[in-house]
Amino acid sequence: MDRRSFLKTAAAAGIIGATASWELAATLASGRKKIAALSTTYHVRSHSDNFITRFLEGYWINDRYYEPPCEVGSLFVEQEHEADISRRLAKSWGVSTYPTIQEALTLGGKDLAVDGVLLIGEHGDYPTNIKNQKLYPRHRFMEEVVSVFRRSGRSVPVFNDKQLSFDWEKSKQMYDWSKELKFPLMSGSSVSVTFRRPELEFPLDTQLDEVLAVGGGWVSDGGLFHLLEMLQCLAERREGGETGVKAVQLLADNAVWEAADHGRWSRSLLDAALARGEKVTPGPVEEIAERPVACLIEYNDGFRATALGLGGKVTEYLVAVKVKGEREPKATLCYIPIENSNNFSPLVDSIGRMFTRDTLDYPVERTLLTSGALSFLMDSWYRGQVRIKTPMLDIRYRGPAQSYYAHGLGS
Repeated sequence: MDRRSFLKTAAAAGIIGATASWELAATLASGRKKIAALSTTYHVRSHSDNFITRFLEGYWINDRYYEPPCEVGSLFVEQEHEADISRRLAKSWGVSTYPTIQEALTLGGKDLAVDGVLLIGEHGDYPTNIKNQKLYPRHRFMEEVVSVFRRSGRSVPVFNDKQLSFDWEKSKQMYDWSKELKFPLMSGSSVSVTFRRPELEFPLDTQLDEVLAVGGGWVSDGGLFHLLEMLQCLAERREGGETGVKAVQLLADNAVWEAADHGRWSRSLLDAALARGEKVTPGPVEEIAERPVACLIEYNDGFRATALGLGGKVTEYLVAVKVKGEREPKATLCYIPIENSNNFSPLVDSIGRMFTRDTLDYPVERTLLTSGALSFLMDSWYRGQVRIKTPMLDIRYRGPAQSYYAHGLGS
């Protein structure tokens, strides 16, 4: 008997007492919405582990335990890692595994048979192109999901981990599918919704001058996405709301410091951000940062934002904001609990609400915009660090009334 069947049987027989196990068993016995979990590869500390395992076992935010909001009804894993944990977890929890995405969504039948789709297209043996973009198959996975939706005549909510796609046209198509078939779509980074030390929030329509995010070394587009999403969740709160991006440019090495000298990004914001770090390497940043990069974002309304990758100097995620009329910038650390990856728990909590209530804690347009900006930034680097105009990123939206992120210090 697998673990889930045991808990259901135990709940019905009254074997399990009034403990957290009883609550879990009672929840399982009562029946919950089922989701299909789609994974590129599944090993310890992979994104599949960080998401799917929490949907199996539950999760902690600060000192509170949360039961899984949904039941994982099926699992598809495209590449089996040498340290794979998916098979053992599936067997333990009584989750059926399927060789195709279509079968995972239909539970081996003909039509859609789940209430949500968890698409985790991160990690695995996939190529990197000449623009230094990892070619994760998020768009291909979504295309197969949408084909099942069309054939079944109905759709369900979908979560896509991190950026929508490495390619702007593919990202836009994924977004357009959600609008055409009218299914809630959520995407994004755990960093933008993790704990903030100190908690930093701005009301909508705050008069902001500039935002700067800083993190560790640039390996490929995946690392830069966290920084872009982090700064965007603050930039979108400026007066008038989000107006879209008109141009981007990715600078590297000495060009990063030259841009600062010419006022293209703010040294005072960098100093404010670094002051919030808990693991910043002391010493002059120009001497310590290895292979520095600067992502310069120009918005349609004249606002500007910068994401700095400063490997060797920084290993955390930091952000600083200049508010009009205020002398000193405000800054915070977007805290990542390395010991347990609990930065993923707030995001899982939010995904669970989408699956169970069809609500979104933040708009997917945020991730559509950052996905597009990142795609063109990588193109900028490949083409020799040129400035690229982006009229296609005329994406206008309003942020949520209250920013969604985890409160407390984190654990």
